[in-house]
Amino acid sequence: MCTVILGLGSNLGDKMKNLNSAVHAISLLPGTKVVKASSVYKTKPVGFDEQDDFLNAAIIIETELSPHAVLGACLGIEASMGRIRLRKNGPRIIDIDVLIYESYFSDSFELTLPHPAIKERAFVMVPLLDLYPTGRAPGLFFLPHLREIGSDGVEKTDFEIALPYALS
Repeated sequence: MCTVILGLGSNLGDKMKNLNSAVHAISLLPGTKVVKASSVYKTKPVGFDEQDDFLNAAIIIETELSPHAVLGACLGIEASMGRIRLRKNGPRIIDIDVLIYESYFSDSFELTLPHPAIKERAFVMVPLLDLYPTGRAPGLFFLPHLREIGSDGVEKTDFEIALPYALS
């Protein structure tokens, strides 16, 4: 089993329902268990400002799937939930990013791990630091301190990700 961190975001429709639906779908992947979720944050859009705010979170999963299989599964879940890619950084019903795959590094067209934008985006860093308050991610690296990137536009909500029960 490998530890994988996924970033989740939604800014269309019932955002919280979208996040929970994605987490539920991820929990149904073969050989995969959702272990922990960060708090949920309301965040300003990045790259294309004329859209609604996002709800963002991060989850830890343990999986037997390969990095490329995890990516394919996440893209499939996005498509099944109705995600349509019309504009870079545009509105989306769901966004699932593979942020970190334990001890795996890749820099290819299909998959770059760790995700190249982790250290640049507060909406990714703040949930990650919920999961790893010491800044030490699994078998990987130290996350930068928030003071290095700031946390402007990231506001903790009262929402919580509904963690599915682990199937035995």
